[in-house]
Amino acid sequence: MTKTPKGRALGSALRQARQDRELTVRAFAAQLGRDPGVLSRWETGERTPKPEQVAQILTSLGVHGDRYEEIIDLAYGANDSSWVATTLPALRQQLAAFIDFEQNATQVLEVAPMMIPGLLQTSAYTRALMTEARVPAGEVAARVAVRIGRREVITRDRPVPFTALVGEAALRQIIGSKELVVAQLRHLLEMARRPNIDLRVFRFDSGWHPALEGPFHLIETAEATVVHLELRDSALFLHKDSDVRAYRRAAERVLDATINPAESLKLIKHIADSMEATRERRNDLAQVQLQHQ
Repeated sequence: MTKTPKGRALGSALRQARQDRELTVRAFAAQLGRDPGVLSRWETGERTPKPEQVAQILTSLGVHGDRYEEIIDLAYGANDSSWVATTLPALRQQLAAFIDFEQNATQVLEVAPMMIPGLLQTSAYTRALMTEARVPAGEVAARVAVRIGRREVITRDRPVPFTALVGEAALRQIIGSKELVVAQLRHLLEMARRPNIDLRVFRFDSGWHPALEGPFHLIETAEATVVHLELRDSALFLHKDSDVRAYRRAAERVLDATINPAESLKLIKHIADSMEATRERRNDLAQVQLQHQ
């Protein structure tokens, strides 16, 4: 049976709950009266336990309250062809699963029509983005740390190949300030020098292509390929072969609409230089006005 995103998340949660009690698979299996191999397959997501089996595991481990309810919820629909998250606990579970897929990816592709891809964001850009989106102040620092921590997958010794298809709108959208965006664009230029990063831009005049319908991730691992879609208050994992094929075709259409990497970097530099020049002209004008007051 193919591992599903929700099944993997359930297995990871069960494994973490067991490890929190400092129990080995064999010792805990004996406590439950289960085959250690079965328990191991549940924890890896290769097999999905029934909700009542999950309840037995959690009760034996002393898990209760909100954490109990969150893990039990993962047991329902774990083998479905899609995983929709609409509540804050479910969104957190999906984020953990998403990061797990990224960490174990053999290739990641992101289509980002309106904002800089998360793996390529500076901490200042991420912080401004979350602040302007009115993320609770107490959560901003933690969320920024998580996003910046994700960057390790493309900067480590054996980095994941990353293809970023970015809209011109994302490059020109002012988040925080022009100075902040210029720094972000310079960071893109630096990151694009890495051999594992393929950064391409689709311009305003590129005509229709699937990126205009919204952003998406296509994440390949040795075991499976998944699609992840994220909206304001919900997120969706798809893993059915027909859905993955549809998004592969969509990614190919977007790739056809992009300009080549060299031209993409020239455009990014041009936009950054133009923003910087505009800021300097405004500063000069302000200085002249002060002198004549």
